[in-house]
Amino acid sequence: MSSIVTNQGIVHYETYGYGTPVILLHGWLGSWAFWQPTMAALGKHYRCYALDFWGFGDSGKKRESYAVDDFMELAIQFMDALGIDSAPLIGHSMGGTTSLGATLRYPERVKKVCVIGSPIVGTSLSPFLQLAGIPWIGSIVRSMPSVLALGLRTFSPFITKKPDEWYPRIVQDISQTTVESFFSSIGSLQRTDLRPRLSQIKVPTMGVYGQTDVIVHPKQYIPLKEGVKHARIELMPNSGHFPMIDEPEQYLTLVKSFLDEA
Repeated sequence: MSSIVTNQGIVHYETYGYGTPVILLHGWLGSWAFWQPTMAALGKHYRCYALDFWGFGDSGKKRESYAVDDFMELAIQFMDALGIDSAPLIGHSMGGTTSLGATLRYPERVKKVCVIGSPIVGTSLSPFLQLAGIPWIGSIVRSMPSVLALGLRTFSPFITKKPDEWYPRIVQDISQTTVESFFSSIGSLQRTDLRPRLSQIKVPTMGVYGQTDVIVHPKQYIPLKEGVKHARIELMPNSGHFPMIDEPEQYLTLVKSFLDEA
């Protein structure tokens, strides 16, 4: 287990592979662990770095803010600490929104950006996630882990085709989140709208969207394509919010082909 100390807290990360660095950013309630199969596959060709956002996984949890804007800064601070001048960013869900935001703020630091099931407009989140962003509701839900776990187990077949693979991972990751990071991060994601600035993104961009997604509206690729005219859009009709679990081979083929493009 590796970690760095930033001016805003400790950041845990894992790395695997050799070659050009690639930064992997996880989604809400997740951690670096969701990237393990991706790292195993891409690590044959790239040096993969998967980090935990503040408030998640094994990263620091003594902060007052866990907003998407904070995570945009975290991505760049992480690169600074490891001496990475520029790299592709790959983000899932909230991590993809963070990746696009970091690209807009620091275009010289991002070579390419790939988003997977990521909201461009925060109101595209499912109603349940939007409710979790309300502090008093999010606090109650997070403070009752057994109820939350039961709800996730009940709805897992609607979230992924492989609930028995997804459920243990997400329960483990949720156990490492704080009440504040639980509702604060999703609340800030709900208030995010990247559309006004998307046209400023000039680097190669790809959006991968599962067409049975019940977490983020599956047509969020439309505002991405409208804003980033050169964006490559890949739709996965047999995937939900987690293409890396539902259709891992096709997902890995798409991501590697994007990274390999000149």
